[in-house]
Amino acid sequence: VQLQASGGGLVQAGGSLRLSCAASGSIFNINAMGWYRQAPGKQRELVAAITSSGSTNYADSVKGRFTISRDNAKNTVYLQMNSLKPEDTAVYYCKANLAPLVAGKPEEYEYEYWGQGTQVTVSS
Repeated sequence: VQLQASGGGLVQAGGSLRLSCAASGSIFNINAMGWYRQAPGKQRELVAAITSSGSTNYADSVKGRFTISRDNAKNTVYLQMNSLKPEDTAVYYCKANLAPLVAGKPEEYEYEYWGQGTQVTVSS
């Protein structure tokens, strides 16, 4: 199983970016998916998460500016980021809680899988 994140880049304050993260491999079921970020010298923090049924939650710092969504048919989660601020600068990671297929059979338990991270830099 692999998570591939993309969409980061350099943008001016007030601009927008859209991150994508696609899960691939032997997957039986994906439950929650989410985006986290880690700025230099800081701990990794939750940005937004979405369940398989579409329920969402956001960090207070991004409410009203960021929107998380997912396409279950494509095993992909998105993060639309609007009105970006310099303090949004960080490496963004996607995460999925999923049950893999092992030898063609569903694994009983869910595991956390992380993407490789994509850099978002917001200039002032």
